[in-house]
Amino acid sequence: MASSLDRRNFLETAALGGIATAASAARREHDSETLVAELYRALSDEQKQGVVFDFDDPLRLKVEANWHITPHRIGSFFDAEQQAMIREIFRKLHNPDFVDRVFRHLEDDGRGIGNYSLALFGKPGSGKFELVFAGRHCTARCDGDSVEGVAFGGPIFYGHAAAGFNEAPGHPGNVYWFQAKSANRVYEALDGKQREAALLNRGRSERGTATVELKTPEHVRGLPVSDMSPDQRELVEQTLDDLLLPFRERDRQESKRLIRAHGGVETLSMSFYKRGDMGSDGVWDVWQLESPRMVWYFRGSPHVHVWANLRA
Repeated sequence: MASSLDRRNFLETAALGGIATAASAARREHDSETLVAELYRALSDEQKQGVVFDFDDPLRLKVEANWHITPHRIGSFFDAEQQAMIREIFRKLHNPDFVDRVFRHLEDDGRGIGNYSLALFGKPGSGKFELVFAGRHCTARCDGDSVEGVAFGGPIFYGHAAAGFNEAPGHPGNVYWFQAKSANRVYEALDGKQREAALLNRGRSERGTATVELKTPEHVRGLPVSDMSPDQRELVEQTLDDLLLPFRERDRQESKRLIRAHGGVETLSMSFYKRGDMGSDGVWDVWQLESPRMVWYFRGSPHVHVWANLRA
């Protein structure tokens, strides 16, 4: 009798597991925006009161290095099925070849995605909407192209403290340090006069959303990419590719379209900063690509913070 019951329980469990596996497989075929709509439908009224806001709420465009957009943690406020959807939404916002490194940074910096938060602005399927993830070293967005002419749906932040708050020079284990290595290859290719124009004393002050404010042309500093040789500009293009590498294809392509629409990389200026040079080794931990329509600010001291804002 016990054997019969065990077999029945096994078959029931296997059947349920098969349904869950099929549902997960189907979910993987959807993009993040489709899954956001699915998540919205799965929220209870009580959950909606906690994490759903009007699309035009000013909270939507806030960006910080270490914050929670609502007090509700993903791992405790949402049920297991909703958490699986949320994880898949976040996963699909990133390049499949890079996303495991992004999840590693969430583990290192916040003990996993369950300790992060989210908010949903607007209503998917009936107009504009945007989902915003927030936590330590993360402000990520999924907007369904609701915001025209703005990459990622608004300013983003990412970062990593791979081996404690104060990383060693060279940032061993940091998942984003390769971007700084790419930028430093540009600096190495510059001649003396170009280096004088590109190397400044101090980078931006980090002040939350104000950090990514765009500047008027007369206030953009550094070496104009238009003053670089073709081979140097090619290195800048490679750096831009590396900045966009962690993200999904549609966001990478949208970002490039916006840059091309306003003249390409030649409209950017590049700067490196003496302050924050860890190890005083001339490998610049703090640097920036900037134009009146873009800022991508990399502060690698004492660990990596990256702020980005790109719009028409």
